[in-house]
This record gives sequence, structure tokens and C-alpha cells, in this order.
Amino acid sequence: MEKQKIARINALAKKAKAEGLTDAEKVEQKQLRDEYIAEYRANLKAQLDNTTIVEPDGTKHPLQRKPYNGLRRH
Repeated sequence: MEKQKIARINALAKKAKAEGLTDAEKVEQKQLRDEYIAEYRANLKAQLDNTTIVEPDGTKHPLQRKPYNGLRRH
């Protein structure tokens, strides 16, 4: 994410604590936060996709996703 967008997220958070946000600023803040979270998740997924487990016998295998159990928290 660009530094200007991160700076804007921080500026909106500071303003929200100090004096509150207008409706337009709240919408902008939500969009910026959603974009930041999406990029964070994509980067984490890419990192985990490139992670391998090395067993004591020296064999390597990629991480496996656990099956979805319906209890995912949001």
C-alpha cells in the first residue's frame, strides 16, 4: 500500500479520536482500511504459500490448509 494512503488512514484515525469524522470521511476510512486489510491478507497468503516444513528426516513439504469447519470468526 502506498505511503500516502497509510498516512491518510492514520490521519483519519487521529481525527476520529480528536473531533470525529464526517460521513464522507467515515466512508473513505472504511475503504482505505478494507484495501489495507485485503493487501495484508494477500501478502500473508503469499508468504505462507512459499513456506515449507522440514521434517527431522530432511524431507520437505509445503504447508497444507486445514479443512473449513464452519466456525470461522469475522
